[in-house]
Amino acid sequence: MKKRILAYLEYVDNILKDEKERDWDKEIERHLNQISFFSHERLVHLLVFILVAIATVITILDFVNCGELMLIPLIILFFVLLIPYCAHYYLLENSVQKMYEQYDLMVNKKESYFKIEK
Repeated sequence: MKKRILAYLEYVDNILKDEKERDWDKEIERHLNQISFFSHERLVHLLVFILVAIATVITILDFVNCGELMLIPLIILFFVLLIPYCAHYYLLENSVQKMYEQYDLMVNKKESYFKIEK
């Protein structure tokens, strides 16, 4: 997924830099479709990330409460899952935010539209 997101962001950046005449309505429609796909992916990964985080906290609290040493491998396993999920969700969130900016730039190619100065 990471490779696909980064490749798509680069593709859209290249389209925006290109001075060639384009059918911006068609490009905007395609872009909105991709935003929809990646937003859905972002939501799914957020839910999984939350569930893994809750399971991690519950396991840690159970370990603190009971002191059962058998829970330590489970806690480690949850952290091994939690860290990559956090990194992947971070990528998804920031990429979708960038796609929103790209959308604004695409619409500005066609007509005057909303723009945020950085």
